[in-house]
Amino acid sequence: MTVATLGAQRFKVLMAGVFSQILCVGIARFAYTPLLPVMQQQTWMGDADGGWLAAVNYAGYMLGAVLAASIRSIYIKDTLFRCGLILAVITTAGMALTENFWVWAGLRFLAGLSSSAAMLLASGLILHWLIQHRQRGELGIHFAGLGLGMVVAAVAVEMMLQLSFSWQTQWWGFSLLGAVLLVPAWRWLPRPERPLAGAHVASSRTATPPTRTFMRWMLAAYFCAGYGYVISATFLVAIVEREPLLAGMGNWTFALAGLAAAPAVMLWDLVARRVGYLMALMIAMSIQVIGIVLPAITANAAVVLLSAVLYGGTFLGCVSLVLTMAGRLYPASPARLMGKMTLAYGAAQICAPALTGMLAEASGHYGVGLWLAGGFVTLGVVLLACLRRVDQTAQRLDAAAKATVYA
Repeated sequence: MTVATLGAQRFKVLMAGVFSQILCVGIARFAYTPLLPVMQQQTWMGDADGGWLAAVNYAGYMLGAVLAASIRSIYIKDTLFRCGLILAVITTAGMALTENFWVWAGLRFLAGLSSSAAMLLASGLILHWLIQHRQRGELGIHFAGLGLGMVVAAVAVEMMLQLSFSWQTQWWGFSLLGAVLLVPAWRWLPRPERPLAGAHVASSRTATPPTRTFMRWMLAAYFCAGYGYVISATFLVAIVEREPLLAGMGNWTFALAGLAAAPAVMLWDLVARRVGYLMALMIAMSIQVIGIVLPAITANAAVVLLSAVLYGGTFLGCVSLVLTMAGRLYPASPARLMGKMTLAYGAAQICAPALTGMLAEASGHYGVGLWLAGGFVTLGVVLLACLRRVDQTAQRLDAAAKATVYA
């Protein structure tokens, strides 16, 4: 294979990941966020119902994450990835066929399951292909697809609203778009091949298991990060649209958050190389707190847009930093740690939307839920600060991050 051919193939593989993210995360998972206020206006759905459906969606994602972490065979992962692509389209179309809460709940659960195919299975398959073909193992472009998916979801809903499409027609529109995205996502990611001679260089480094203190405090801190992430991911558009001064800005706010998320992985990798993984995670979560609580403080349009940028620019960075730390601790099998971390992050994503929805229905606004989310993330920052001072694993990780600057 010539250099030019390999370069073209690498581009297609990375773009397959981007398209899978737009389909399985941007549409199957995040289209619900800009569509939530539309469905509340045109159906029986209330705030609590919207929160429970979001919680079920994240439960599906968490199950998918656990399955992804437990499967060893790259060939089974490839099959499940392709099943996830199909499931994303089917569950999106299914939302338009009924107004039954329990059917919706089942569809949102399966949609969450499919989103793990793009987030976790696809990233592993792409990394496998890059390593096999002696390419640099970078996933920043792949994860940028998540932010682009948010943009696609928000802009698509805004365009369909301008055409006066009903909530059902909008779900049909998303399923059609998903079917189009499925083609390159499926065809451009090659089936796994047998390793090339001399290409078994996945990692010669040995695992350096973390201390018990590190695991306990990191799990608690990551739970707090998950709580903060999911509130804006679920209710951002509804929060903005509920403010009279901001009516009509909800979808654009969500799109702006997506644009900020697109380069986040690469940005926070650079920050970590300067200050260390845990310090970078603390900075990202501190900024996220501001982004979360700003809409609860003021309805000023510029401030709300700023909050979207701060939120979008940090939540994916937090995930990527933890994923990188897992790779540092377990080079040959980072899923060993990520499975546990995802359980903590996912547990927050299940309970937080349901609780926030009930609080919003009881109070008539999302202010209490936003302050609670900001408080959880702040607690996470405090836990990380303490961990960084007392734990050897944390100090070793920070030192390793800074060492890459001179590598």
